[in-house]
Amino acid sequence: MDILWIVLAFVFGLGARQVGLPPLVGYLLAGFLLASQGAEGGETVQRFADMGVTLLLFTIGLKLDIGGLKRPSIWGTATVHMLLTVLLFATGLYALGSAGLAVVAGLDFRTTLLIGFSLSFSSTVFAVKVLEEKGEMSALYGRIAIGILIMQDIAAVVFLAFSTGKIPSPWALLLLGFIPLRFVLFRILERSGHGELLVLFGLSLALGGAQLCELVNVKGDLGVLLLGVLLAGHAKASELSRALYGFKDLFLVGFFLNIGLSGMPTLTQLGIAMLLVVVMPLKVGLFFFVLTRFRLRVRTSMLTAFSLANYSEFGLIIGAIGVSIGWLEKDWLTIIAMSLSITFILASPLNTAAHDIYMRIRTLLKRFEHPERLPEERSIDVGDTRILIFGMGHVGESAYDTLQKRYGKDVTGVDFDVRTVESHRAAGRNVVLGSATDPDFWSRLHL
Repeated sequence: MDILWIVLAFVFGLGARQVGLPPLVGYLLAGFLLASQGAEGGETVQRFADMGVTLLLFTIGLKLDIGGLKRPSIWGTATVHMLLTVLLFATGLYALGSAGLAVVAGLDFRTTLLIGFSLSFSSTVFAVKVLEEKGEMSALYGRIAIGILIMQDIAAVVFLAFSTGKIPSPWALLLLGFIPLRFVLFRILERSGHGELLVLFGLSLALGGAQLCELVNVKGDLGVLLLGVLLAGHAKASELSRALYGFKDLFLVGFFLNIGLSGMPTLTQLGIAMLLVVVMPLKVGLFFFVLTRFRLRVRTSMLTAFSLANYSEFGLIIGAIGVSIGWLEKDWLTIIAMSLSITFILASPLNTAAHDIYMRIRTLLKRFEHPERLPEERSIDVGDTRILIFGMGHVGESAYDTLQKRYGKDVTGVDFDVRTVESHRAAGRNVVLGSATDPDFWSRLHL
C-alpha cells in the first residue's frame, strides 16, 4: 500500500505546484487525508523518510562555505534570532499552558523550549525555491538568507547528534580516518565522471557513511554532514550536490508523507497552528531588526526577512526526534506541520511582491536604518563615468570591452553578484556592486 500512498503524494504535490506552492505542502495534505481514513505508513515510507533526511544533511555539508559564515551579519543574526525566538515562543507557550489552554496545558518549560527551538527555523527548501525563481540567489540578501539557513541547519544537526544520548563507542575514533582519506575521496570524485557513477558515489558515501556512524554509536546525521563538509572544498562538490538534488527531494516525500500520516488535525490543533501563524510577523520583524543592527540597509534586511518568513521542515525533523525520545507529544508534529503549510501558502505571494511592498513602505522603514553601513552597502562613487552597463555577464562584458576601446575610462559596469564583480576587477575592469532594480541604488550612486 505504501506505493499507492506515494502516488497519492505525487498527485497532491502536483496540485500544490500548480497553485504556486512547494510540493511538500501537497505531500503533507496527502498524509493528513490518508490519516483521516485510518491509513498508516509502512516500512517503505519510513525508509524513504530516513534516506531523505540523510541526503538533505549531506547536500547541506557539500554547500557549506565556512568562510562565508564568518560574516557577523550571518552568524550573529542567526544566533541572536534563534536565542530570542526560542525564549519568546517558550515563554508564550508556557504562559498559555498555565492559563489552561488545551494541548499546551501541562507542558513543562523544557518541553516549551524544545517546541520553541523547532519553530525558530526557517525553510531552506522554500528560500532556495523563491530565490532561484527570482534570479536573486547571488544578490547580497540572498547570500545572507542562505548563510543564516545554513547556521540554523548546523544547530539542528548538533541537536540531532546529542539528542539520543548515545555514548560513542571507542571505535568511533576510527572515523577520524576520513580526514586523511579526504584526498582519496577527491580522486574518486574526479574519476566518477558526470553521469550515474557520480550519483552512485554520492549515494554510497552518504547512506554508507550514515550506517558506519550508527555502528559506532555516532548519530548518522552528524556523520553525513561532516562527510559533506570534507568534500565541500572540491570543484565538483556543487555538481555532486545538484546530481543528488532529485534523489533528496524524492526520498523527502516519505518524510513529509509520514508526518501527515501521524494524524488528521483536530479543531484544537488547527487553532494552535493558526495561533503560531499569527505570531509569524513577530519572527519576521525580529529578523529585520537584528539585521539592521548588523549595519545592513533596510531594503536588504526586509528582503532577507521575507525570505525567512515561514516555519521549517527542519522543525518537523526536530519535532519527530522529540516524539521518538518521549520529550514531545505526537500532537505537536501535526500542529507544526499545519503551521508550516499555512506559512508556506502566505509567504509565497509575500516574496513575489517583496520589491513592491518595499517601495510602498520604505519611508517608514528608513527610520530603522543604522547610521553606519557594511562596505557593500555604502555609497557608490563612479567618478566622471558617462556610461553604465548593468549586468556584467557575457553580453555585458563584451559591451564593456567594446565601449571602453571607444570611450576610454568613461565606462563602469554594475552587477549584483559579488563574485562577478571581484572577477572583473581582477581583470582590470571598473565594476561596482549594485542592482538597477534596487530603488536605493540610485540614491547611493554619486555621479
